[in-house]
Amino acid sequence: MKFTPTFRQLAIWLSLSWLAVFVLVPHLLVLVTSFLTADPSNLAVWPLSLDAYARLWDPVYAGVLIDSLYLSLMATLCCLLVGYPFAFVLSRFSPGVRAVCLFLMIIPFWTNSLIRTYALKMLMGNKGLFNDTLLALGIIDAPIRMIYTEFAVIFGLTYILLPFMVLPLMASFDRLDRSLLEAARDLGANAWQRFWRIIVPLTMPGIIAGCLIVFLPAMGMFYVADLLGGARNLLLGNLIKNQFLVVRDWPFGSAASVALIVLMAVLLWAYFQANRRVSRRGGLEDENLT
Repeated sequence: MKFTPTFRQLAIWLSLSWLAVFVLVPHLLVLVTSFLTADPSNLAVWPLSLDAYARLWDPVYAGVLIDSLYLSLMATLCCLLVGYPFAFVLSRFSPGVRAVCLFLMIIPFWTNSLIRTYALKMLMGNKGLFNDTLLALGIIDAPIRMIYTEFAVIFGLTYILLPFMVLPLMASFDRLDRSLLEAARDLGANAWQRFWRIIVPLTMPGIIAGCLIVFLPAMGMFYVADLLGGARNLLLGNLIKNQFLVVRDWPFGSAASVALIVLMAVLLWAYFQANRRVSRRGGLEDENLT
């Protein structure tokens, strides 16, 4: 029997081949390299060793990881504090107004994030627009040092990653059952109780998804830390980049990359668990109502 592949089968095989060649194989190469021995002339050589993973516990690199976690968490928190009320208000608009607002929010993505980071560097400089405006308004007497600080890195990460927080939250607010809020209002619940006991639990999958989408890329955006934070505020992406391109210690850079992938897997597992718990709670509430 002659086999004639359909378009669907061809598309599936092309997608699987693409993922295997450009995703699976590079990740396997990184994993294998992490167990090799560093060599300045050949980058990585035999024999197999766990020295690269042991060095991850060095206090110097542990400090970089802690700083990276702190900066990424602060950027995620800022995105959540700004994005949650923005998505909530946006979800109450008509579809036309909502589409316009989302379009205006996504417009900056038409420009490369590296160029936007350079623009932020100019705006936050001692003679930048921010300081000039504050001086003109009489709020400050001398320019404030914004660039090459933790604030600059967190501000840059928040600016670049904010839309990634808003979009999952918008999806959660769109699925929110407004009748539950009306029922809670009829039963005497005030605005805070309705928000904390109904809106937040039902939008928790969007919150967790948005935090993951912001937190994980934030740890790898080394160019933001390089341009806005200098050498004092490093992300894990800076450590990985320096090990590959500067120090040329590929096994340790690969080990740090594997550690970041494991962290990503743990966070994704937490997201699926939270999503399952929320879905199970929603099913129990539906059964109680019936």
